[in-house]
Amino acid sequence: MQYGFKCEDCEIAIFPTTTRSELAWLRDRVHVAREVAKHSANGLDGWMMEGLDFLNDHTGHSILVVQRK
Repeated sequence: MQYGFKCEDCEIAIFPTTTRSELAWLRDRVHVAREVAKHSANGLDGWMMEGLDFLNDHTGHSILVVQRK
């Protein structure tokens, strides 16, 4: 089972390699992740950067955490 983000407005989805709970955490705390990314010399985990890019591209849209088999 894979989990990802889906933009309801654009009908676009991504499925980073991570858990449902981590995706929900990122969606609910995107402002925290942005601040950490600004101050992190080593960057964030790949899934987090991919998710953050997606959330930034769809700011103001309705984003769901979805699953696929």
